[in-house]
Amino acid sequence: QVQLVESGGGLVQAGGSLRLSCAASGRTLVGYNMAWFRQAPGKERDYVAAIGWGGATLYADSVKGRFTISRDNAKNAVYLQMNSLKPEDTAVYYCAASTRVLITTTLRDYPYWGPGTQVTVSS
Repeated sequence: QVQLVESGGGLVQAGGSLRLSCAASGRTLVGYNMAWFRQAPGKERDYVAAIGWGGATLYADSVKGRFTISRDNAKNAVYLQMNSLKPEDTAVYYCAASTRVLITTTLRDYPYWGPGTQVTVSS
């Protein structure tokens, strides 16, 4: 079973950038589809970006062109580069892993989750 831990969150002004990292342990991430989700206060957890084990990527419309998901299988890590941040990007960001064959953006397809990291964007 894979364990995930996020890092890199913090407080940033609108227009700024942050890079989130997700470190995995317990098993190699090779063969796992990975994703970032986020949850704002009082809202549901939403998909942000996903990356397949082969490198294919998908993005939510709200972050397309601003966020970039990547993975380094040698380091057993996944990253989310966030640029041009907006106050509405404020949320707890979660890293998740899926063993589904195809890349997926559905929350219930991801059984493995990190504890999350807070991102706060001030206006």
